[in-house]
Amino acid sequence: MHYSFRFVLATLAVWRITHMLSQEDGPWDILVWLRRAVGAGMLGRLVACFYCLSIWVALPFAWFLNGNLAETFVGWLALSGGAIMLERLTQEPLDLKIEEEERWHVAAKQ
Repeated sequence: MHYSFRFVLATLAVWRITHMLSQEDGPWDILVWLRRAVGAGMLGRLVACFYCLSIWVALPFAWFLNGNLAETFVGWLALSGGAIMLERLTQEPLDLKIEEEERWHVAAKQ
């Protein structure tokens, strides 16, 4: 498998798992229960922060990239960064504004 494809797959997986653990309820609210169970301590703050959690979720996926030690380290940080970029891109809902038909007729006359 090509390195680029591995990187894209790993980035998507890191984003998916991090998003699921930090923001989703899960079936039967099991992820809500898990977040409550870890409490408000260090582990609870880690799970509440997408950025922090993505670093640790990305760690095992860095070995999936099959690089040398330096590539694995940089890949680890890049996977976290890629997941953060995906999170930022998907946070805001898409807001489409449809303009009234009259405005189009006025613009055409000018």
